[in-house]
Amino acid sequence: MSLVGYARVSSIGQSLDVQEAKLQVAGCEEIFREKRSGVDTERPQLKECMRYIRKGDTLVISRIDRLARSAEHLLQLSRELEEKGVTLKVLDQSIDTGDAAGKAFLGMLAVFAQFENDIRKERQMDGIAKAREKGVKFGRKPVMTGEQENEARQLRKDGWALQRIADHMGVSKGLIHKVTSRPGSSGV
Repeated sequence: MSLVGYARVSSIGQSLDVQEAKLQVAGCEEIFREKRSGVDTERPQLKECMRYIRKGDTLVISRIDRLARSAEHLLQLSRELEEKGVTLKVLDQSIDTGDAAGKAFLGMLAVFAQFENDIRKERQMDGIAKAREKGVKFGRKPVMTGEQENEARQLRKDGWALQRIADHMGVSKGLIHKVTSRPGSSGV
């Protein structure tokens, strides 16, 4: 029966110091540290932590958002912990799944976290729609201008090979193929 900590920040420039200090004060004997985005599905230290913990242990985190990337992920991890016989303790939100009230509170937090994510996504989509209305273009800029595409089509009509056109224009053969074989273009 030991206390095992998990600390995570989203980027390399951020510091784990505050979380680590809280986990040490809480009495964690082992602390797994990670500098990765919460939405990153490849979090090796979290995976290692989940392999490390044993029945009777307590996983300690500073805040709920340090552990899970979504409400669904939080519920999945909490079920996995429960199956292993491991309790979860969240320091800043005073959650301890060692009792029924802690489990209920964790479930409610997960619902609110998902609600907050959904609202954030809606706002983001609204912002994108407004930007599009104002003429903002999204995505990569075209590699070739319309004039260059016309030139490539003409060179193809003149019998040039795709690779020769690509070399001449400084682009990939695949792009030349795409440009010259679009419906409406008269590529060979």
